[in-house]
Amino acid sequence: MFPPEELTDFKPDLIYIYTTNRNISRYPSVSESREEAEALIDGEFMRYKQMWESLKEKFGCPIIQNNFEQPPFRLLGNSDGTDIHGRVRVVNELNLKFAQYAENEPKLYINDINYVSACYGLDNWSDNLAWQMYKYALSLQAVPYLAANTAAIIKAIYGKNKKVIALDLDNTLWGGVVGDDGADNIKIGMDLPQGQVYSEFQEYLKLHKDLGILLTVCSKNDYENAEAGLNHPEGTLRPDDFTVIKANWENKDRNILETAEELNLLPESFVFADDNPAEREIVREQLKGTAVPEMDGAENYIRILDRNHYFEVVSLSEDDRRRGEMYKANAQRASLQKSFSDYGEYLDSLDMTAEIAPFAPPYLQRIAQLTNKSNQFNVTTRRYTESEIEEIAADGGYIPLYGRLSDKFGDNGVVSVVIGRKDGGTLHIDLWIMSCRVLKREMEFAMLDKVVEAAKAQGIKKIMGYYYPTAKNAMVKELFGSFGFTKVSDKDGNTVWELETSGYKPYTKHIKM
Repeated sequence: MFPPEELTDFKPDLIYIYTTNRNISRYPSVSESREEAEALIDGEFMRYKQMWESLKEKFGCPIIQNNFEQPPFRLLGNSDGTDIHGRVRVVNELNLKFAQYAENEPKLYINDINYVSACYGLDNWSDNLAWQMYKYALSLQAVPYLAANTAAIIKAIYGKNKKVIALDLDNTLWGGVVGDDGADNIKIGMDLPQGQVYSEFQEYLKLHKDLGILLTVCSKNDYENAEAGLNHPEGTLRPDDFTVIKANWENKDRNILETAEELNLLPESFVFADDNPAEREIVREQLKGTAVPEMDGAENYIRILDRNHYFEVVSLSEDDRRRGEMYKANAQRASLQKSFSDYGEYLDSLDMTAEIAPFAPPYLQRIAQLTNKSNQFNVTTRRYTESEIEEIAADGGYIPLYGRLSDKFGDNGVVSVVIGRKDGGTLHIDLWIMSCRVLKREMEFAMLDKVVEAAKAQGIKKIMGYYYPTAKNAMVKELFGSFGFTKVSDKDGNTVWELETSGYKPYTKHIKM
């Protein structure tokens, strides 16, 4: 609450408050009244609330806060969870208060050690000797589990989650081999002991689809057999639940690559789930960024995916929920394009409308999310926290623009962000990103037109663009050149570009602004 100068000067990107039930100041005595016990719990909560608010005011960065694991003993037996004096009741009350407060604080993330410690086992989670000797509040053996859970939150804040699950079919989504056994004889359904585990796994995957995780099929099968299996009356997942279905006899690493290209995603966005260890090893070796968990035993499938923290949710926007719809709409656009010989006519047929405007509060979370997720169409690969985006939005020294794009197939949501930093009569492009799902639809030109328009309105004569190469952003190496900028510097591939705003003519022809 009163950080030293070193911390204030350090300006942390993220603060993690490690707590444990050892940090609960005092539990109510059984001699205290209900009112006194409730006041004690409220006071304990206020201690943390004041700390969060103090840190928020001083730093404005994301805060990760542990909740509390269950106490090591229950003084009141089973009544410990219901009586207001019980330690279990106090822990549960505090955890609920933490959750309710965090629900309305987008920069406060609860690290659920209550759940992690329960999974690990309370008797093993805490080591009394380690506490008494060294004030270690948990056993050394439990540290990796805490670290993994905390890292999952940090990873998600910085946009490192996976986006797609590529699924095998036989003995992964159902028991048996559909090509040999026939669709009627595969094992799935709550009436069969062997089928129940696959039904539960399909239900688990369906829940992820509702979160916006894309489901795809990557199976060595005839397409007709795959489709028949997915239409089994006892199954939860149907062909329409999958964004892409690759059921053929190609190598699976090749199918994942083709799927990634169709979705305009990188292979490292994928999790590959397959019961066959040989197939897993091939994909693991050929596609280094793709996550390939050890799918060992159908009864363990849910636990394996869940404990690997591939899809940690720290925020859930409407764009996230609609991601599957957006990619399906992209497939419809691709299908429509094939019917046109003239690409301009195809773009006109989409009836596209762009909304391009300065950063606005409803979109700040999504804008920050995009800056951390976009790797390919990203000229400088700078990352921003939501608090930094808020500061830029309020700072008159920037021209910050977001872009939404919709067409007759649907709304793509916020898909592009440009941050221009003003320096006298020059605008420096600190960030230019765009979602790959709207590539080649003229959205980058629409953004440029609005950047120049805004720059001219503020008396800016020159715009400077910067490209810093990474392993993933080669597609935008010549972006500024395609915009008519002049290259003025090239040092080891790091290029600087320049554009005079006078005489600029808008590029956009096929998008309504």
